[in-house]
Amino acid sequence: MIVVTGATGNVGRHVVTEVTAAGHPVRAVTRSATGAPPAPGAQVVEANPADPETMEEALDGASALFLNYSAVRDATPQLLALAKKRGVRRVVLLSSAAIEREPGAPANPIAQLHRTLEEAVEESGLDWTFLRPDMFAVNTIRFWGAQIRDHGVVRAAYGDAALAPIDERDVAAVAATALTDPSRRHVGQRYLLTGPEALTQRRMVELIGAALGRPLRFEELTRDQAVAEMAGLGVPEPVAQGLLTMHEGFTREPMPVAPPTRLITRKPAHTFEQWARLHVPDFTAA
Repeated sequence: MIVVTGATGNVGRHVVTEVTAAGHPVRAVTRSATGAPPAPGAQVVEANPADPETMEEALDGASALFLNYSAVRDATPQLLALAKKRGVRRVVLLSSAAIEREPGAPANPIAQLHRTLEEAVEESGLDWTFLRPDMFAVNTIRFWGAQIRDHGVVRAAYGDAALAPIDERDVAAVAATALTDPSRRHVGQRYLLTGPEALTQRRMVELIGAALGRPLRFEELTRDQAVAEMAGLGVPEPVAQGLLTMHEGFTREPMPVAPPTRLITRKPAHTFEQWARLHVPDFTAA
């Protein structure tokens, strides 16, 4: 039995699909069990990983756990202790590539957060695999979706920042492989994950426009304007500043492209162009 937290989220729902397709039983943990399961055959369990006491039934007899920070937050040590007590032996953690850029004592709040999470997993005594994805392609929906739908324009800083956005399905495929592989080749691994190519933000906007069948415009903002724009989306200023500092760096040197995910999953990675075509509805309807 494999337990997936954040099972209705951008990555978790694809982890559930991948693991069930591979023939493994899955408990899909969600805070609200209404609606259809993320994948046929998955057992939906209503629980809150941030409140470990609610997770006892979900973890009972499970062998592996997919851990998503957005689901568990500050209760990670308690949840891991309970998981170990209930028989879990392996945990796959969705972490962040920000750690790769700031090893040791990171100053970036994103890196700090995920390093703390990784340390809790390392200290749990469980076998672990860390997934460190860099920019998610799906983040463009959060930051650009409303602008594209309403105005046909993307307003952001550092349009020449070259990023390597990764399709959430590819992150999920790596997670599912690490969760289900009977060997120990993924234990103790820290996988940096990116998309297959680095694209400037301007080029990403062009590709979304091509998928939509209409031209889009990129409007360059100053850093201060971008911080204000992101604040309107609920992004705290320290997080916004951390993201913008990374983007500024990628105007000088593109984001490094990691070894292809197919080396882990045996499946070809999805390009941003493919991702954009799949997500046309997200840029055309609120």
